[in-house]
Amino acid sequence: MATMEGGIPGGQQGGGDGGERAELLERIRRLERASRSLEPGSSRRRALRDAVVASSERFLRAVDGLGAFDDDGTGAGIGAMPLGERGARLEDVIELLEREVVAPGGHPASPGHLAYIPGGGLYHSALADYLAAVTNKYAGIFFTGPGPVRMENRLIRWVADLLGYPAGAGGSTVSGGSMATLTAITTARDARGLRGADYASAVVYLTSQAHHAVEKALRIAGMGEAPVRQVPIDAGFRMRPDELARMIEEDRAAGLRPWLVVAAAGTTDTGAVDPLDAIADVASRAGCWYHVDAAYGGFFLLTEHGRAMLAGIERSDSVVLDPHKSLFLPWGSGMVLVRDVGLMAAAHEGSGSYMQDADRGDPGEMISPADVSPELSRPFRALRMWLPLVLLGTAPFRAALEEKLLLARYFRAEVQALGFEAGPEPDLSIVTFRWAPAGMDDARANAVNEAIVDAVRRDGRIFLSSTMLDGRFTLRMAALSFRTHRRTIDLCLHILREQVERLAG
Repeated sequence: MATMEGGIPGGQQGGGDGGERAELLERIRRLERASRSLEPGSSRRRALRDAVVASSERFLRAVDGLGAFDDDGTGAGIGAMPLGERGARLEDVIELLEREVVAPGGHPASPGHLAYIPGGGLYHSALADYLAAVTNKYAGIFFTGPGPVRMENRLIRWVADLLGYPAGAGGSTVSGGSMATLTAITTARDARGLRGADYASAVVYLTSQAHHAVEKALRIAGMGEAPVRQVPIDAGFRMRPDELARMIEEDRAAGLRPWLVVAAAGTTDTGAVDPLDAIADVASRAGCWYHVDAAYGGFFLLTEHGRAMLAGIERSDSVVLDPHKSLFLPWGSGMVLVRDVGLMAAAHEGSGSYMQDADRGDPGEMISPADVSPELSRPFRALRMWLPLVLLGTAPFRAALEEKLLLARYFRAEVQALGFEAGPEPDLSIVTFRWAPAGMDDARANAVNEAIVDAVRRDGRIFLSSTMLDGRFTLRMAALSFRTHRRTIDLCLHILREQVERLAG
């Protein structure tokens, strides 16, 4: 019997002679040497790490004074760095990153980023991501990643308790609200036994304030034919439960099948929280799946005000939350929870023969994230949420969220004192406002407010965004960054005062 050397039978390789075998082994040795730079030694690791940490420290030392928007650069210089056979100097790469990637455009890490829904970027989470990437633990199935899977399920249970969900609830960490919404809608579709022939009569109920991710998810889930009803809203941009009940009855009488009710726990446009408890009553009577989009507002449940505003969320069938919003984690941190995790598992079931070893390693009671999500390949996301919560506790998160609630109320009062027309009292931490003095028609006011938000962006010290509400171009301030404090809001008010004075001139 031939002996083994390097896994190749001695004397033979694919019918060749000893010379061919020697040539093969020499090629393997040369390729191994050429690929060695993929595994840097300790001194090279130190040099790489020192350069990256030094760049991050330069950024963090300046972040409090960092402008919220750089309107000058476009990042086009990134094309100057070739992707060729030979690598570039580390110093040149870091300099290019700082100049062409970090500097231009919006700066969500800045305290002045008051546009859209700001993302977080906790330093503790960045360190967690580093550890997760270096160790490269697979977090999809329990068999190969028991620690990461247990950590994720521990976090899911913590959030389920925060929501008031029962013991049979479960969920998954995903890339954000869009993937979480798709996962929830897929679960709701299968839980109600809908098939292709049913889609054209399966009615969805939401408001004009619902995030576009919902209708996008319906299309991706194959339900683009499903009728979507926009339920009327009140003066605070919240869904009217009485109108929801009326529309459901009308559709049922017309032979349609009311299927899905989508409520918001903090809309993107205005921050409005729908009356979740009253909507739950209507959805329950109608037998509809009740989904709550709490991507923005969910973690305000840590506060007393948030628990009162979000009362009734515990009665939902599914919930979406984004820890990269109101828990300040880096982008790419979303969560979806379902009251009955068995329904979620049934909707996402799938395996292959190559995973038979993993099936034998399943402990039974431990759900693997890959079993309740579209994702099989997935990063070890749980560590970026677990590490800051374990190191810091929940108290500083609660304090930061309560501060943002108060900053929104403060801003609304002060911006009105400047002469701006303010929207409803904020349910959470978003304030809408516009410049519309008496006698100015809507067309002129729209043009003026568009000019204001453009001027503020060009100024760069803060970043505000806008929306359209009832045909009116409206400005919005979203206080959610953990770095945003009263001095930031005062700076925003100062810049708006400058705009008022410019308009008066």
